[in-house]
Amino acid sequence: MSFSRPGAVDLSALKKPAAPAGAPAGSAPAGASWVIEVGEQNFQQVLQASVDYVVVVSLWSSRSPQSSTFNQVLADAVNAYAGRMLLAQIDVDTSPQIAQMLGAQGVPFVLGVVKGQPVPLFQGTAEEPQVRQYFDELLRVAEANGVTGTAPPVSAAAPTDEEPADDPRFAAADEAYGEGDYAKAVAEYEKLVAANPADTEAAERLAGARLLQRTDGADLAAARDAAAQNPDDIDAQMLVADLDLSGGHVEDAFGRLIDVVRRTAGDDRERVRVRLVEYFTIVGPDDPRVSQARRSLATALY
Repeated sequence: MSFSRPGAVDLSALKKPAAPAGAPAGSAPAGASWVIEVGEQNFQQVLQASVDYVVVVSLWSSRSPQSSTFNQVLADAVNAYAGRMLLAQIDVDTSPQIAQMLGAQGVPFVLGVVKGQPVPLFQGTAEEPQVRQYFDELLRVAEANGVTGTAPPVSAAAPTDEEPADDPRFAAADEAYGEGDYAKAVAEYEKLVAANPADTEAAERLAGARLLQRTDGADLAAARDAAAQNPDDIDAQMLVADLDLSGGHVEDAFGRLIDVVRRTAGDDRERVRVRLVEYFTIVGPDDPRVSQARRSLATALY
């Protein structure tokens, strides 16, 4: 996954009126933190996480006392949201390629990430109340794009520099994935699955890459409107289901496609069934939602 500035989410494009800024829902457990140090080795992993929950990226420099101090302001603000977002702090001195890719002209430089797309916030410092206003609006953008998940505390499962090394089998596919070339990533994963159909990890990665390829650049509101106006348009229904799944609304995605299975027959029904099976691969066979959806699908088919 990579940033694509032409497809960036625009704060001004939101149709919803801004709600008054207030205290974030919930509170952080004692000692919990949603702040991580990120470098070039795990940046793509953090971008991928933005499919499930909001990521805030802070570019700073160890040579700039101002940006170093401001990191704590950002950390305090993010932690107050108790998992509604994750703060990724990046030192531009040790990760200059990331700074260049993001187009940072100075530090501190702060932006949000929603589904791998940048949401520019501000450059320079700000007081914590103003920072929270930016974050409140970022959460509204995320919700409008179907991203409402919760980030795990760093101590539990956030990406760290100690994550296991990438599997060399996936090097070519992961490189394409990291560059945002989902078509190439899909092709590389397809080669691996064709060579070894029993490779379940490759199959899972292939299904995930296909999902991102289908939803890349899609407009959630437009997709929902098209599906509502054309309930018999299978492609429209499947796109909304794709967007629901990528936004973490697993049961909504399952339910929509099972309803389509009930209303269709022949090749159309089979196409939707195959998409559902792909969803099951992405979510995982041990997930209880998959077990329930499999039963519902069987009932719809027979």
